[in-house]
Amino acid sequence: MIGAGNMGEAIIAGLLRSGLFQAKDVRVVEVLEPRRRYISETYGVECVDIRKAVAFADVPIVVVEPKRLKEVLEQVKPALTPGKVLVSVVAGVPLENYRRYLPKDVPVVRVLPNVTCIVREAVIGVCPSENTPKDKLEVISLVLGQLGQVSVVDEKFLNLMTGFVGSGPAYVSVMIEAMADAGVRLGIPKDKSLMMAAQTMLGTAKMVVERKEYPAKIKDKVATPGGITVEGLLELEKGGLRATIISAVGKALDRTKEMERERQ
Repeated sequence: MIGAGNMGEAIIAGLLRSGLFQAKDVRVVEVLEPRRRYISETYGVECVDIRKAVAFADVPIVVVEPKRLKEVLEQVKPALTPGKVLVSVVAGVPLENYRRYLPKDVPVVRVLPNVTCIVREAVIGVCPSENTPKDKLEVISLVLGQLGQVSVVDEKFLNLMTGFVGSGPAYVSVMIEAMADAGVRLGIPKDKSLMMAAQTMLGTAKMVVERKEYPAKIKDKVATPGGITVEGLLELEKGGLRATIISAVGKALDRTKEMERERQ
């Protein structure tokens, strides 16, 4: 794992929680000494230099800021021996950019997860380069499948997913926080209100994911004619919640495109 920031830590934690991997199976590269110490003490994994990590790994995973990617690729290049596949969790960097710094025969798999990897409930978009062997992609999908639901998609869809898959936990957190604050306003203690709001979100999501129920159908089950819920839904429509969320995802995508142009 090259990079142990929030996303890197979420992947490490999720893999270890899966039971398929142990601390001895993971090597971590992190430039900040306090962060290295925290990761080692918290997860029991060994922090090493970048070439040792890549030499050790069957699946080296790069989780760094886009501005550091060139530097990292130049460092890992000598250790990318035949049989290794580089997995990139770097937002907004297309596969063609990797060809500038890596040998043409090195397969690269772009991955778009989110921080819910830490509880193994992530949505994970995967896009392999054309030279990625099928068996290697299956191994990577198996590894990432320990962190959530994996979907192999075309790169153009991977870019589109950034605004709601990558950023989505932030939007959902705001909604949970707002519901919890509403509970506090009514007199419910904050800790209880927060858990109630989060569990409500979780339970509803499970109905969609596990029972394949369409959100509108769930809404109609709750909103009885002339009842309580329809009044609340009216306020949400007045406030433009639906349009605001759609706009937020679009704005995030616009920023992704801007960042891609800046790196060209």
